[in-house]
Amino acid sequence: MTDLETFREETRNWLKANCPPEMREPMGEDDICWGGRKFEFSSPAQKQWLEVNAERGWTVPAWPKAYGGGGLSGPEQKVLAEEMKRINARPPLQSFGIWMLGPALLHFGSEEQKRHYLPQIARGEIRWCQGYSEPGAGSDLASLQTKGVDKGDHFEVTGQKIWTSYADKADWIFCLVRTEPDEKKHTGISFLLFDMETEGVSTKPIKLISGASPFCETFFDAVKVPSEQIVGERGQGWTIAKYLLTHEREMIGGSDSAIFAKSDLISDAAQAIGLDDAGRLDDPMMRAELGEFIVDEMAFDAHVAMTRAYMRAGNELGARSAELKYLGTELNKQRQSLRVAAGGADDLVWEGGSNDAGQAAKDWLRSKANSIEGGTSEVMLSILSKAILKMPG
Repeated sequence: MTDLETFREETRNWLKANCPPEMREPMGEDDICWGGRKFEFSSPAQKQWLEVNAERGWTVPAWPKAYGGGGLSGPEQKVLAEEMKRINARPPLQSFGIWMLGPALLHFGSEEQKRHYLPQIARGEIRWCQGYSEPGAGSDLASLQTKGVDKGDHFEVTGQKIWTSYADKADWIFCLVRTEPDEKKHTGISFLLFDMETEGVSTKPIKLISGASPFCETFFDAVKVPSEQIVGERGQGWTIAKYLLTHEREMIGGSDSAIFAKSDLISDAAQAIGLDDAGRLDDPMMRAELGEFIVDEMAFDAHVAMTRAYMRAGNELGARSAELKYLGTELNKQRQSLRVAAGGADDLVWEGGSNDAGQAAKDWLRSKANSIEGGTSEVMLSILSKAILKMPG
């Protein structure tokens, strides 16, 4: 038996012994374990599943063991993912710390920062939000105006961020601020970390057309951030931001993205439309559209698997993240449109007696934001045309 086969057998046995039955059931948005000071576990099983994985380093299996990770090789990560999927195990922990900040700290952080923050992220003890976009700096992010004035032992941060996902639930923020006002816009930005309970930080939720939203406005009024909480060098923020964005876009575009509301389209359509005498969906146009979508979804899943294999081989994701982000978000918008179309008038209700009344319509409306958050589809196509297709500007 090879080392990898032994690892698979050990992993399978460990999952059998440690993954609670409740953590093998389909997961909705309310079932995601985000961790952090304010997080409330939905059940003892959810808490247990996080704790046993954190102890083993399997909340972040690719990270070094010294920083709370599993230290697994690329092939071992693939085996773990396959065995988790085989039993439909839920992810033990999801967070912006894992998807975005962690990779940036591993690449740019000081040794002290890595040893301080990464184990807390891996154990689900700290939840992060991202302070990037501003009212006047969205797609042109480098135009941001939030200031970080050097006061010797600290920076004084003043300004506003917008579309700050889960800012009202986060413990800490990783934030882009302008610390070098006399430099060019791309070279005057620094990357700071600070506690959301620091005096001068406030948030205001933004309600979307779907009736709910993870987004917030975030305000900074002379917030004191200790100087040692800068990541990298002063003025290096744009470089760090670009690196982090590749991981954000890979997260958003991934086939298992937490922001995509999943549903069994075929089952939903069969229930809403009914079957013909041959046992097929009793609407040939909907059959064709669903068939086309399923093929697209399978092709995308294969592409995601190929891209992750490329990364496990030690390659940087780079501009490929824009490809995943664009394809994944367009596919999810298609999924939600088909879901509403299959349900007909019944899925256009907004609220009612059942717990999921109006959910299809709300998820459909929410999906419209997918092609804006993390970079608009137009920006993603521009990146692809220049970086991948090498087209002229």
